[in-house]
Formats: sequence, C-alpha cells, structure tokens
Amino acid sequence: MLRVTLTQIGIFLLPFAAYALWLWFSKKAEKSEAWSRGHIFWLFITGGGLVIVSFIVMASYDDKHEGQTYRPAEFRNGVLTPGRYE
Repeated sequence: MLRVTLTQIGIFLLPFAAYALWLWFSKKAEKSEAWSRGHIFWLFITGGGLVIVSFIVMASYDDKHEGQTYRPAEFRNGVLTPGRYE
C-alpha cells in the first residue's frame, strides 16, 4: 500500500516538477508572478487528473482471478506455502 501511495504522490507532483523545469530552462524562475495562484491551481488540477487516470489504468490492468478460489498461505510440514489462486 505504501508503494501505491508513493507512486500516486509522485504522479501528482509531475506537473509541478515539469513547470519548475520549464521555468528554470526559460530563465523565468526569478519572476515572482511565475508561481501565482492561477498557475498553482492549474498544476493542482492537472496533477489530480493524472492521479485519477492512473487509478483507472491500474484498475483496468489488475490481475483478476475470476472463477478461481484463493487459498491463503499455510504451514505444511513446517514449510510455509504461499497463498495462491486455484
């Protein structure tokens, strides 16, 4: 769960990083109006949209084991057998 959370935070921050790099390469980073509320609002909306799209993609490509039964992990003869679908 931590991996998914960190991935989503990274995806959310992508537009902010891209905008910061664009400002730096275009030499506009020194201007205070470059980080105005309007720009931050649209970066926030874009980041949120990317997170929503990534959740949809993750749900679409998730391995669904339809018609199979999950067998939980168990100890057999002192050996841990991992969980599996049958």
